[in-house]
Amino acid sequence: MKHIKYFLIFFSFVFFTNILLAQQSVFQPGDYKDAIYEKENAINRRYIPYSFLREGDVTWERRVWRRLDMREKLNQSFFYPKDVVEGRISLPQLVIKYILSGQIVAFEDEEFKVPYEKSFIKAKLVIQGDSTDVEKFAEDGSAYNVKVPGSIDSTWFFETFSSLSIKEDWFFDKQKSSLEVRILGLGFNAPIKGKEDLGEVNQFYVYFPACRPYFSKHEVFNTKNDSERRTFEDIFWKRQFASNITKESNVYDRKIDQYAKGIEALLESDRVKNDIFKFEHDLWQF
Repeated sequence: MKHIKYFLIFFSFVFFTNILLAQQSVFQPGDYKDAIYEKENAINRRYIPYSFLREGDVTWERRVWRRLDMREKLNQSFFYPKDVVEGRISLPQLVIKYILSGQIVAFEDEEFKVPYEKSFIKAKLVIQGDSTDVEKFAEDGSAYNVKVPGSIDSTWFFETFSSLSIKEDWFFDKQKSSLEVRILGLGFNAPIKGKEDLGEVNQFYVYFPACRPYFSKHEVFNTKNDSERRTFEDIFWKRQFASNITKESNVYDRKIDQYAKGIEALLESDRVKNDIFKFEHDLWQF
């Protein structure tokens, strides 16, 4: 009798387990996902805070300005996608998203002294379409028109975003005996509208340290491996972008293109890069 009793218990357990598994195999609303697993790495990422820096430990410092051209192949992860895509976002889409929500402040100047009013930056970046009349029907069957606001469109900036300006400080920390760099601000540029190439103009600046918490939670496309995508914070931290120096701190406060043109400007940019490299190299003896 005991064997029969144990057999019935075991059979009941297996039977109800199969029923539960069969119920779980039926897809319910919300079970349809565009992925084979839950991607939680980027969502739960936290940025690494900068180490404390004391003025007395900085024995050398140089401020430089860089320009990242979006036509460069290495920089295209900042520019694409131009449209809204599930799981991916471009750098201007990300920044404008948090500017319009009030979590990132847009500035008019690169010294971060003149912030844009939220209504002004919204009118500058977002195009409000014309309202349209939509026909509705009442319970008695009579028809009436309702004004529906037009679509909100900011894709013009996503599609014309031409370059990114970076303002950064290079310094030597004698406490750690290392040459380091910290980005201070980002400037977003778009071409001047016209029949000819009239250059580009800055749209707004953002304070880079204030953007780091949001950069660390959004992935950047990896051409080698979809399961090992880095975040925007990783890209800036690891310096995985192509750029040329447009200005270094100088007594005249002038840009390189004000005293050098064409190939000479590129050579001057390389000269500034080499000066920074040689400074660190000459600190050590081999």
